[in-house]
Amino acid sequence: MSPSTSTPGRITPSTYASLGVRPVINASGTYTVWSGSRMLDVAAAAMVEATNGYVGISELMEAIGARLAEITGAEWGYIACSCAAAINQITAAAIAGGDPEKITRLPDTTGMRNEIIQEGCLRSGYEQCMRIAGGTVVTVDTETDLRAAIGERTALVFIDGDAEARSRITPQRMIAIAREQGVPTFVDAAAQRLEVPNRYLEMGADSVAYSGGKCLRGPQASGLILGRKDLLRAAYLHASPHGSQGRSMKVGKEEAMALLAAVEAFLLGRDHAAEWKMWEGYLETVRAAVADVSTVTTEYEMPGVANVTPYLNIGWDHEALGRTPRQAHADLLDGEPRVLVSLRGDKLQINPYMMEDGDDAVVADRVREVLTTPVAAEPVLPEAPPTVDITGDWRIRMRFVSGEAVHTIQAVQEGAQVRGTYRTQYGQQELSGTVSGSRVTLRGRYPMSGTVDGDTMQGTAAAGAEWPATWNASREG
Repeated sequence: MSPSTSTPGRITPSTYASLGVRPVINASGTYTVWSGSRMLDVAAAAMVEATNGYVGISELMEAIGARLAEITGAEWGYIACSCAAAINQITAAAIAGGDPEKITRLPDTTGMRNEIIQEGCLRSGYEQCMRIAGGTVVTVDTETDLRAAIGERTALVFIDGDAEARSRITPQRMIAIAREQGVPTFVDAAAQRLEVPNRYLEMGADSVAYSGGKCLRGPQASGLILGRKDLLRAAYLHASPHGSQGRSMKVGKEEAMALLAAVEAFLLGRDHAAEWKMWEGYLETVRAAVADVSTVTTEYEMPGVANVTPYLNIGWDHEALGRTPRQAHADLLDGEPRVLVSLRGDKLQINPYMMEDGDDAVVADRVREVLTTPVAAEPVLPEAPPTVDITGDWRIRMRFVSGEAVHTIQAVQEGAQVRGTYRTQYGQQELSGTVSGSRVTLRGRYPMSGTVDGDTMQGTAAAGAEWPATWNASREG
């Protein structure tokens, strides 16, 4: 296809630098919050090529499904806009199938099976994706629980494959028991390697999903689903371009072709043994750079089923070097260039997964620099004795980045310590905290800090992932 001949005018596109956004050297992993992976050149080229023509999306999905089946050995393949979208669409397909009337009713599941069973110890944090489709999450802890939970309302058994090492039942048994009862299964294998034959499909799973923007190194906004043809086709009916509950989870022709290219590269083109050797070389560069630093110890760690790369853990005597791992982590991220590593207990962990040639030398230099530069000790200020007593009932108005809520607390103060109960519209938590002078630090539904002035308090709360909330409170009674 030829490039577009549209002439929108000559502009210079914005860059991270022009926007004031500082990129990082990623020595941590394929975390979505840090923008996942870098796309392979072949995937980026496929994306550009795809944008230079028009196709019927259903025709494209049908052709891609057949191609994915051909190269993966699965019955069918489907590309969603993420692994989270895959959870949503497989849940919807398990509930409503391909019935147009049911599809348009979701998330209203009246008259439909809508219970999604998962292990209680492996709650994934993605349950909301199931609920959006109308699913009700049911948790189990043992095989006996699982058998008892499966009934006429059961639509799907959800398995967190990435966390299978912590499973009490194991994916094999979850899949086997579900199959005995005729219940479909879905495995979230977002951070795992795509292998042929597929281990979960070999176990009998009906569907399994992978992130397109992690080890496959396709678009960050993409996800791969493999499995039963009928189930995957039904999942597609619950997403764009159809007017169903997943309409907003759009996959464009560009993402679809780019992820297909990434899958083809992963299975047919990439030299995984050479990549592993390269990663080991990156880690050795970092290890050698800090090996002679006083008290530093290093060890290699091998992966589990997810994020399959070697790791380097770096530990040291915190007092001897005058720096904790948390301080070192922050300094690496705040410095120039910015280096993102992971905190693993009382150590730093280096993951070479997303490092590029030359990054290892930069990471090595920065880690050594940070470990050999002690942090200036901050003066420890003595806690002031309380000058206020917040014992009593309080009405709190919490103002979020958008919207607000009214909460209440019942507090009992004994000396500088505070305990009690924190209530919201949806439940209650224990309240704890301290008072220093007229300042208060509380932990209930959210970590809160502020000042007290008679029968009023005000301050900020860590409510949400990005921006703090503000709050004020008045004593009642």
